[in-house]
Amino acid sequence: MATQTQLTQYGMMAEKHWREFRPKMVTEMEAKGVLQETLLDAENNTKNEMHDLTMKFQKQGLTPQQAHDRAWEMAREEYILLPPEEEMAG
Repeated sequence: MATQTQLTQYGMMAEKHWREFRPKMVTEMEAKGVLQETLLDAENNTKNEMHDLTMKFQKQGLTPQQAHDRAWEMAREEYILLPPEEEMAG
C-alpha cells in the first residue's frame, strides 16, 4: 500500500474547497483511488508556480510580500480554488 504523504495548508485547502464545490469530482477521484495523489499534485503545482511568480514579481519591483500575495492570487485559482461544478456545465 502506498504511503500517504501529509498534505500542507494548500492541499488541505484544496480538499476542503473541492469537497464543498466539486463533490462529483471528489467522489470520482475517491472511487479511482487518486484523490490524495491529485491533491498532492495541486499542492506541488501551487508551490512551484507561487515560487516562479514571486520571483518574477520581485524582479518587476514588488516587495517580497506584494510579490507573494499577487502570486497566491494567481496560483490559487489555477490549482486550489477550482470553480464550482455548476459553472462547469455550460
